Amino acid sequence: MSFLTAEWNDLAMLNYEINPSILKKYIPKGTELDLWNGKCFVSLIGFMFENVKILGIKIPFHTNFEEVNLRFYVKHFEKGKWKRGTVFIKEIVPKYAVTLIANLLYNEHYETLKMRHQRSESEASKTFIYQWKKHNKWNSIEVKTTKNTMPIEKNSEAEFITEHYYGYTKFNENKTVEYEVTHPRWNQLDVINFKVDVDFKSIYGKDFEILQLLKPTSVLLALGSKITIEGKKII
Repeated sequence: MSFLTAEWNDLAMLNYEINPSILKKYIPKGTELDLWNGKCFVSLIGFMFENVKILGIKIPFHTNFEEVNLRFYVKHFEKGKWKRGTVFIKEIVPKYAVTLIANLLYNEHYETLKMRHQRSESEASKTFIYQWKKHNKWNSIEVKTTKNTMPIEKNSEAEFITEHYYGYTKFNENKTVEYEVTHPRWNQLDVINFKVDVDFKSIYGKDFEILQLLKPTSVLLALGSKITIEGKKII
């Protein structure tokens, strides 16, 4: 049985190209940076975590909530093939129990903050807004799309961003936690416009203050799907 089953829906994904040296100290043992066409990306992602079950059981008041995370991309070589995965700098949710379980069992970097979201549509477009509050400031991601659903093209940047199926976190300097995430291939909506109002230094630390000055190289809205998170192992 999977440790967690849920749906990840309406993923607003803002992707930034950065200098790989910024990420050096965050790379877990046994993994290396996964680049796309020689480019190193971090992604700021807001989405809805819905219909959550832990070991098949719904936890009251913890089945539907927002998440915003900042992540980068790595790969791990095992048994003659590469496993492509993500490392999270921080994951923000509004539920203390989620933070406690993820940090305790998976060595993740969750933080609990007040959050809110809005999903709306007009005759021609859809709008997705994810917000979180820290130091009395509301940070915000907003993405506006058409209603045109499109596949994510093979060998595209969008495929690279969405097709990583493992999570890696530092257990310590010599050991790494690995867990598998499963989901089908996603579709996307055509992005018309976006807005970012985030205090990157306050939320993610001085290493990521540079994102304040950068524009995303791409913005995606992945529709998402059912997902599973499997049990961990140490590598």
